[in-house]
Amino acid sequence: MSRILLLGGYGGFGGRIARRLAAAGHEVLVAGRSIDKARAFCGDAPSLMPLALDRSRIATALEEHRPDMVVDASGPFQAMDHAIPKACIAAGVHYVDIADSRDFVCGIGALDDAARAAGVILLSGASSVPALSGAAVRHLAQGMDRVRAVEMAISASNKATAGPAVSAAIAGQVGQPLRIWRGQHWAKAFGWQEMRSVQFRCAGTEAITGRKVALVDVPDLALLPERLAGRPAVTFRAGTELRFQNWALWLASWLVRWRLVATLAPLARFLHPFQSLTRSLGSDRSAMIVRLFGDVAGQKVERRWTLIADRGDGPEIPTLSVVPIVARILSGQEAAGARDAAEALTLSDYADAFEKLAIQRDTAELPAPPSLYDRIMGDRFGQLPPEVRAIHDVFRDGGAAGEATVTGASNPAAALIARIVGFPKAGTHRLYVHFHEADGRESWTRNFGGRRFQSHLSQRGRWLVERFGPFRFAFDLPGDAQGLTMVMRRWWIGPLPLPTWLAPRSPAREWAEGGRFHFDVPIALPLIGRLVHYRGWLEPATIR
Repeated sequence: MSRILLLGGYGGFGGRIARRLAAAGHEVLVAGRSIDKARAFCGDAPSLMPLALDRSRIATALEEHRPDMVVDASGPFQAMDHAIPKACIAAGVHYVDIADSRDFVCGIGALDDAARAAGVILLSGASSVPALSGAAVRHLAQGMDRVRAVEMAISASNKATAGPAVSAAIAGQVGQPLRIWRGQHWAKAFGWQEMRSVQFRCAGTEAITGRKVALVDVPDLALLPERLAGRPAVTFRAGTELRFQNWALWLASWLVRWRLVATLAPLARFLHPFQSLTRSLGSDRSAMIVRLFGDVAGQKVERRWTLIADRGDGPEIPTLSVVPIVARILSGQEAAGARDAAEALTLSDYADAFEKLAIQRDTAELPAPPSLYDRIMGDRFGQLPPEVRAIHDVFRDGGAAGEATVTGASNPAAALIARIVGFPKAGTHRLYVHFHEADGRESWTRNFGGRRFQSHLSQRGRWLVERFGPFRFAFDLPGDAQGLTMVMRRWWIGPLPLPTWLAPRSPAREWAEGGRFHFDVPIALPLIGRLVHYRGWLEPATIR
């Protein structure tokens, strides 16, 4: 029988892990600051032993109790350093945690040399992320020649009460900047923003639709771009079941983003009681989805792995990685060293646990629809120069880099309008464009030497419609082997059509020259004159 020291052993996740470890035949030291809570949790269970332990005294506890392994289920790991795993190296004790903090999990590798020298195994992130998510991603990526984007989301049942550590982790991320890989480029995003609706569908159970999720910072954002062919864009979103809770976090995120407050972390102590007050409003259903967009044998496909947990079994999911990882370590299947747990398990390692719970899973592959320009232009799209087609062949995520020369407004009135719209300043700039496609629509974010402006593209019959803020412009797209021209036909402000004689003049052209995509975009207003004129070249961002 192996002895395992379980930190946070009587908490929401720790308690579940303690019972699972005991059922697997381990002796578990259920450790926490309160001996009374530890005793109440352990009761008369022979394999569970209560232990009062402050984290600052971990070295003494390791020497006194000599466990075979430490499992840390406390948290929040966003506020922790690596003192515990370092103490495990010094004591020659293996270590596993359920951290989902990007810095904590990705930073564990700094201890690799010391762990190898001590013959100790340290695995960080034995939880929903990155252990389970990593297993799902690797399963879906099998046979893909290139992965363009990975999108993941978790929606928790409102009855799955979040403990203090989870509340602290949520509050600490709201509105905070995070690094995200998009279009072969590191970009800045913000926690609990870019909110989306998501649906979860599994055979054998009712679908979950209309759940809201928003960006959160997890280890996968740093790990997956480096490990998958094509260096895909990676996003991870999470949310609670009730929409008003997600909207409240989204609204609060702007206070932090605009620096009206530094952090919402001090409010974490209020989140748990507030959520408890609203438990009766929700269901007992949680869900997770992993989506990969990529290329298989020259065809674009989307692959999905979906999980739906019923009967309140959602909170079990973050705990399911620990027992199989502990078994692998104790049986000698893991090499000494310190690393994240994203590649420790496969989906088959979870099958037995899933079958014992009210958890349904489903895997699907869907063919990708034609790109937006391809749908609008039809056969003419195939006649375009390959450099032009490559820029417009957007599938979920893409990027291009190059150079642009910008000529500014022709007079003060035009300059004022250009500034309001956000057009770039005059000069020669490095240009980066990020393309994002979803549900047949595209977003183009142009970065002219640090100055960004965005437009959104969609289809309206035979027209391409491009939206800048409240204005929408409809274009014909005549094109051939020489290139592409955009001819404006209509424009609107909101739903209201505007007279064409007042429309901006923008005879944009695209062509290939010297193996590159070239563009020329003049924009002028009748009676006012030139707002901006930018011309230059782009190349698809290099996959490194």
